[in-house]
Amino acid sequence: MQMSETREIAAPPAEVWAALFDPEVLRACVPGCEELTGSVEEGFTATVLQKVGPVKARFKGEITLSDFVEGEAATLSGEGKGGAAGFAKGAARITLTPSETGTLLRYDVEAKVGGKLAQLGSRIIDGFARKLADQFFERFQAEIEGPDGDATGQGDDAGGDQEAKPKGWMKRLVSR
Repeated sequence: MQMSETREIAAPPAEVWAALFDPEVLRACVPGCEELTGSVEEGFTATVLQKVGPVKARFKGEITLSDFVEGEAATLSGEGKGGAAGFAKGAARITLTPSETGTLLRYDVEAKVGGKLAQLGSRIIDGFARKLADQFFERFQAEIEGPDGDATGQGDDAGGDQEAKPKGWMKRLVSR
């Protein structure tokens, strides 16, 4: 399965880059994530509970990062095993490009599944993978931009002399 998509995020590339590799942000954004630990240097370990059609499984997997171009691009590769349900493995190339409204995030994914998951058929798997990616990036965008979708902290009604207040994950980070 292959999938490519772009998403416009109303935040500067440096902020999007930092959030992409923050374990707390990732844990909050990955649908079904029960546990996520690790770091950029060592890679991440995750436990995710998912139901794909009639197959429900807890996947345990490893994610490694490579091909780093600081602040611009990276490749995430991983494999998860779900016991009798089977396995999923793949890689995603993520690139960030500055845009007029913030950052254009692009991802290109190539993934494979095996076991009972593969028996479901490519149409179900492809649809599920797209849904999962959409959920992740919707949550990711909300984490960065905050609930009102304004990463600068100044909505349309903000006065000119008000200070910008951090939103989403940056607000939580700053308020600790």
